Amino acid sequence: MRFRAAVLRSYESPFALEEVVLATGPAPGEILVEIAGCGMCRTDLAVRRSAGRTPLPAVLGHEGAGVVVAAGDGTGGTGGTEGIGVGDHVVLSFDSCGECRNCRAAAPAHCDSFASLNLFGGRTAQAGRLTDAAGRALAPRWFGQSSFAEYALVPARNAVRVDPALPIALLGPLGCSVLTGAGAVLNTFRAGPGDTLVVLGAGGVGLAAVMAAGAAGVRTVAVDGNPARLALAERFGATPLPAATPRLAERIRRRTDGGARFALDTTASAPLINEALRALRPTGVLGLVARLHTPLALEPGTLDRGRAIRHICEGDAVPGLLIPRLIGLWQAGRLPFDELIRTYPLADIDEAERDCDAGRVVKPVLLPDRGDR
Repeated sequence: MRFRAAVLRSYESPFALEEVVLATGPAPGEILVEIAGCGMCRTDLAVRRSAGRTPLPAVLGHEGAGVVVAAGDGTGGTGGTEGIGVGDHVVLSFDSCGECRNCRAAAPAHCDSFASLNLFGGRTAQAGRLTDAAGRALAPRWFGQSSFAEYALVPARNAVRVDPALPIALLGPLGCSVLTGAGAVLNTFRAGPGDTLVVLGAGGVGLAAVMAAGAAGVRTVAVDGNPARLALAERFGATPLPAATPRLAERIRRRTDGGARFALDTTASAPLINEALRALRPTGVLGLVARLHTPLALEPGTLDRGRAIRHICEGDAVPGLLIPRLIGLWQAGRLPFDELIRTYPLADIDEAERDCDAGRVVKPVLLPDRGDR
């Protein structure tokens, strides 16, 4: 099967829209999805800084959504994937083994094989199944998807069936960035009315957390250096504070009745992380979702009085449970993630990356254009 995909051939080069070849159809437990839209996530762009750990050339993309056009045998799974078949509309999320202790304990985001399956190699059995037009192998499936493409071959376990009446092309971000931000609030923190939260970074993940906090009755402060992003956070119910605010922790404490119960960092900025820790009340919890690229030096006193730090991966979500919940909140007007989206033709993926890097767009969504074939 031949179709087009955006191929990244080196860590410095632009994406190239190329014809690729899928050598085999879905094996047992797999589905072939015609991609309607795929969100661009910061994790896709971070491949350029992965120090060679992500194999290239590769087709990236891990916020895909579309329609199943072929299915192998045994597509059952846990968390909402049972019985997925041809014609179903699906949102795609991260891969997991389904067999380790954490997967069996409904914690697939902490799968023992998460890094190898999603980031640094994928399933070895996938090697050679996807090639370029000249027959040269492309890297195994990125996050089990490689959905910067017209089609994606994925494990059915990655997929969550959704109502076909929904705008499927816009739902892909529910599989990662919205899942992560909203899941941090709803799953990890289990925040509710009367709680207070500070969100550092008002990008896709941070704004999803702001929206989910509003839906849960949580009072939120949002911190960012981009005035347009702060305006969005305020529109979604948060109190905005510029990142350069003097005595930032003190200002946050004033707005959270003496200290926030929870903080969520999406920036990986050590100074902001220390400010957030100082802004927590006793026994407060800071969640980190961004990968740290430098050592994190904690300032004296920041972890006193029962304060804690924990890492949050994919919102601690079972996608088949959380994604339907997020859709319900969106349908009720309480999680307007679609207001963060700007769509681009897949052929304009480099423009989408530039706009994302420059902060001109929060969530690019790439739409394959099959009309010119």
